[in-house]
Amino acid sequence: MIKQTAGAGFFMQTFSDWVQFLVSGAVVVLLLLVLLALVILILKRTAKQEKAAFIVEHLNSTWEENRNRIRRAVLPRKAFEKIIKEQEKNKKAEKNAEESKKKVFVVDFEGDVTASACNSLRGLITALLAIVRPTDEVVVRLESAGGVVHGYGLAASQLARLKDSKIPLTVCVDKIAASGGYMMACVANRVVAAPFSIIGSIGVVSSTPNFNRLLKKHDIDFVEQTAGEYKRTVTLFGELTDSKKDKHQQDIAVIHDLFKQHVAHFRPQVDINAVSTGEIWMGRMAHQLQLVDELKTSDDLLLDLGQNAEVYLLRQEQAEGLKSRILKHLMTGWTALQLPLAKHNSINA
Repeated sequence: MIKQTAGAGFFMQTFSDWVQFLVSGAVVVLLLLVLLALVILILKRTAKQEKAAFIVEHLNSTWEENRNRIRRAVLPRKAFEKIIKEQEKNKKAEKNAEESKKKVFVVDFEGDVTASACNSLRGLITALLAIVRPTDEVVVRLESAGGVVHGYGLAASQLARLKDSKIPLTVCVDKIAASGGYMMACVANRVVAAPFSIIGSIGVVSSTPNFNRLLKKHDIDFVEQTAGEYKRTVTLFGELTDSKKDKHQQDIAVIHDLFKQHVAHFRPQVDINAVSTGEIWMGRMAHQLQLVDELKTSDDLLLDLGQNAEVYLLRQEQAEGLKSRILKHLMTGWTALQLPLAKHNSINA
């Protein structure tokens, strides 16, 4: 009788512990749901407050301020004051000619694998098309080793909008404009590159690891159902057949041909068959191959333009509100997991 009572007591105690555990779990889940609801509510309220801001910097003024800081430090006081007075006098004389003076608008493009900077680029170009005159000029300081074809194809099309509007376009390459980067650069009326910059890589690559044999080795079935013979060709887990590999190679060849046509259209002076081998060249060699028009750094180019023009640097910055901060941390972790797969399962230029 005592054993039965003890057993019943143990059962009741266990049951009570389980109920308490479930209640605690339910409370935690409820609190998480409430917290999630609050976050969503805050995000909705702050979304309207986060607007892209255009930042315009007058580079002529920035350069002059930097020079004056050095002059103040190294010149005698009277000599420095004399220079300042001369500058003020020149400003008054030039004030009346500001409207007719040439303006140069500088835009930076730092490319990644997905050409994500295109989102900012398209906004800047849309704004520029409303104010830039055919007598003005747009300079794009480009740095990119290429990436996905569709991303860089869109970025190149954004630059073509300027040319279609008869706006002089110069692309400067200080470090690298390869593959998709050169797809963008060749659109310009003038391509200026530093002597040791990397230019070219007019080719297409697609690389994908395949784990099908590994799955079979461990008796794991991978089920992939498609409608259309070539809906999936080379994938991470699907079985590779000769027909699928041949089709994938054909797709790459088609994209390469389109890339070659693109370069030949914008730079007819280039021997397209000689430069479309996927090779890269330093700036000097690229100049000999007519892939670039001039050897010069972007710094020297802008200083030269600034002698007779007003030079403005344009940037578009997203106001980082609560929504941006939360999403930034979430996406950082997610991208770290997804980007390797995106690189392996896409066609890049």
